[in-house]
Amino acid sequence: MSEFKAGFVESIGNTPLIRLNAASASTGCEIFGKAEFLNPGGSVKDRAAWWMIREAEKKGELRPGGTVVEGTAGNTGIGLAHICNARGYQCVIYMPDNQSREKVDILRTLGAEVRVVPTVPYKDDNNYQKQAGRYAATLDHAIWANQFDNTANLLAHYQSTGPEIWRDTDQTISAFVTSVGTGGTLAGVSQYLKEQNQDVQIVLADCMGSALYSYVSTGEAIMSEGPSITEGIGNSRVTDNFAEAQVDWAVQVPDQAMVDVIYHLLRDEGWFLGSSSGINVCGAIQVANRLGPGHTIVTILSDTGSKYQSRLFNREWMAAQNLSIPS
Repeated sequence: MSEFKAGFVESIGNTPLIRLNAASASTGCEIFGKAEFLNPGGSVKDRAAWWMIREAEKKGELRPGGTVVEGTAGNTGIGLAHICNARGYQCVIYMPDNQSREKVDILRTLGAEVRVVPTVPYKDDNNYQKQAGRYAATLDHAIWANQFDNTANLLAHYQSTGPEIWRDTDQTISAFVTSVGTGGTLAGVSQYLKEQNQDVQIVLADCMGSALYSYVSTGEAIMSEGPSITEGIGNSRVTDNFAEAQVDWAVQVPDQAMVDVIYHLLRDEGWFLGSSSGINVCGAIQVANRLGPGHTIVTILSDTGSKYQSRLFNREWMAAQNLSIPS
């Protein structure tokens, strides 16, 4: 056996780039999705989860038998729960009650203690992130992962995702496009790619009901009309991670455009992806149309659609959101 992975954390990263055939053909660009759903925990958030735990271990803040507490829309919590099992930690997850039930079920199957709390804005003291931070402070030998403002998150993408994209595009990438929840992916990848070539365009693809398109475009974080059915992306504030992103410009993606792309990818190209991936692919197409043919564009395929079957892939639920499923 000349090559193998020694465990869960060693299996994180080095995901392939996948050519998105229809998007590439329609724009005259080469559009690639980085297949982050192939991480062992099933999403791009495995990287941030491991780097946050790894940095806490290095600092002596987290020791065997300790507890990791986090507020999450789901995927970061799933990554943390996997790694906690692999590293011998307890895991407590706070989630807002507007997320899909599949994520809660997965977390509980993994052994995490899940506390589903009412969805309130970040400014409210009962916001799920703030509740996680307060609870962690009451425990001995515990950390609050704090993915939104813990810059170990962006470090994960500066040290792994960015270099992988630069390598696998043979240093020919023209633009990198992704949506933002915490901002870690965009910040880390943008920093690395800009160090290699300042001409690489870094673009935020923002869902509706978020303030980040406005922030990039005008400098003011003003919420756009929403809400969006997407989960885990968009934000009402500039996090410590997003503040470090080197963004050139931004695009907005309505939910219906995202739905159309998600169902096309499923039925015509075989890819079963979640809503944030749909926002990302729509964003990449907008960027390709703006730049013109002949460019190489990379985006993130964040996770699969399996966590969203009760919503995004449920005809009755979608109809209640006034969204149509393409025939």
